[in-house]
Amino acid sequence: MSDKENSILTTNTKLMTTAIVILNWNGANYLKQFLPILIENTTLAGTEIIVADNASTDSSLALLKAEFPTIKTIVLDKNYGFAGGYNKALAQVEADYYVLLNSDVEVTANWLKPLIGYMQEHEEVAACQPKIRAYHRRTHFEHAGAAGGYIDRFGFPFCRGRVIGLAEEDKGQYDTIADVFWATGACLVARAKTFWKVGGLDDEFFAHMEEIDLCWRLKSRGFRIVCVPESVVYHIGGGTLNVESPHKTYLNFRNNLLMLYKNLPNKLLKKTMFWRYVFDYLAAFQLFITGKPANAKSVLKARKDYKLMQPGFEEKRMENILYSTTDNQSDILQKSIVVEYYLKANKTYNSLFK
Repeated sequence: MSDKENSILTTNTKLMTTAIVILNWNGANYLKQFLPILIENTTLAGTEIIVADNASTDSSLALLKAEFPTIKTIVLDKNYGFAGGYNKALAQVEADYYVLLNSDVEVTANWLKPLIGYMQEHEEVAACQPKIRAYHRRTHFEHAGAAGGYIDRFGFPFCRGRVIGLAEEDKGQYDTIADVFWATGACLVARAKTFWKVGGLDDEFFAHMEEIDLCWRLKSRGFRIVCVPESVVYHIGGGTLNVESPHKTYLNFRNNLLMLYKNLPNKLLKKTMFWRYVFDYLAAFQLFITGKPANAKSVLKARKDYKLMQPGFEEKRMENILYSTTDNQSDILQKSIVVEYYLKANKTYNSLFK
């Protein structure tokens, strides 16, 4: 960041405030490891660090009281999940910008200034994220966000730097600021007023896909979502639910279907859902024959529960359609990443768009 940009940012932050909110659930070890690094590297004026505890049963609250007495704590009465927990916590926070930060994220020096600076200089940007590298494989992008997220025409997410299960080595190939379809909830900067204007996160998702749903609503209303790779953080990932967890599989598939139902334009809904039916049953079959029967059952349960929940989402769907100013199809990859990855061997972001 140039001296001129730093000067602008310093001047602006006298008027603007930022709240970094860590939603914690049984993450005492992560708080002990990463909170000191966050405190040391967060020097931007007008910034407050808050830990919102989602009814932890470990030593999280005792640790915060004993070792971090100056950190503000919000204690929730039960585990509301990622979406509900953040909504309840952020409703108690007054700030111009929210930073939703996972407890298993290691920040780096000067990580916050580029993010807040870009938001202040571009009022049409509703949310942004840094570049996310893997904590245990530090030369490579991390699965949950990499250098910014996208979806294909059937709702399957991928990133600049990660397609399906393949995370690329970070060689600077995605070091440009870019408009993306979604920003990761592992480290998500959001404009507070805009966050609430579109309804915040969807409590009924509980966890997984809620940030993509939020960003889809923001983009449908004409706002931009960007990745600012000048800012770099490292994410462990899977701190709450392991990637192989059948429950995680269930939430991802169920919430992805709910997200599609909420946000797809009428002209695409029926056709997209037909093909998702095909893809989901293929996914269940593949999981079964590769020795993951519990995950296969989770996919089938997700489809069943989506059908049960769908009527309750009709009002949300109608609201999204009513307030949408664009159908976002130009921002969505009009291909199947499943076909591209497995049949055409296009396994990187750049190869998908070659």
